[in-house]
Amino acid sequence: MRILVVEDDKSLHRIISKRLHEEGYTVDDCYDGEEGLAYAQATSYDCIILDLMLPKLGGLDLLKRIRGEGNQASVLILTARDSVEDRVMGLDMGADDYLVKPFAFDELLARVRSMIRRQSDRKDPILTLADLRMDCATHEVTRGDQKLNLTIKEYALLEYLLRNKGHTVTHSQISDHVWNYDFDYDSNIVNVYIRYLRHKVDRDFPKKLIHTVRGFGYMMREEDE
Repeated sequence: MRILVVEDDKSLHRIISKRLHEEGYTVDDCYDGEEGLAYAQATSYDCIILDLMLPKLGGLDLLKRIRGEGNQASVLILTARDSVEDRVMGLDMGADDYLVKPFAFDELLARVRSMIRRQSDRKDPILTLADLRMDCATHEVTRGDQKLNLTIKEYALLEYLLRNKGHTVTHSQISDHVWNYDFDYDSNIVNVYIRYLRHKVDRDFPKKLIHTVRGFGYMMREEDE
């Protein structure tokens, strides 16, 4: 899951990003509204954590812009404003939740999990291909009657491949979704993680599901399709 944090308080921002990384999320960091808008327009995020009092472009203006453009990412507003009017305004403009500063980081993480869970529920929570099954609610992955133990990045990569099964996804599409903007596009990390996944998903099974599309990228499909 990829999250954008738009917060100009650098010490708070640093702690939020650290806690999100520890929970296994991919995180991009922005410190003003214009930069946050550019990131939100360029990348598909599962969740945006958005401060209201931002330099260059206010949080509510940013929210209004992305919702007007059809961006459906879950948005959690962070603000020192605690009046009912401010909360109502943010929610009416399309925010999914609202958290008043100061807050407990465990509560922030719980709210992020809740928003992403609701977003996943709008998608298909069970992904399947042949005898491979991924439960996005419990994060359990099985192949046949065998449980697959995946790392956080392996799980994120497999989910992306399964949600695009039958379609070729390129190295850059994978890196944009599974890694953040610090990703080194000249590295072979995507190939490395595809190899890790093949070891766990395909190695012990006669029917292979992860396929290389030479010159383009990868595709998940049944072998005989």
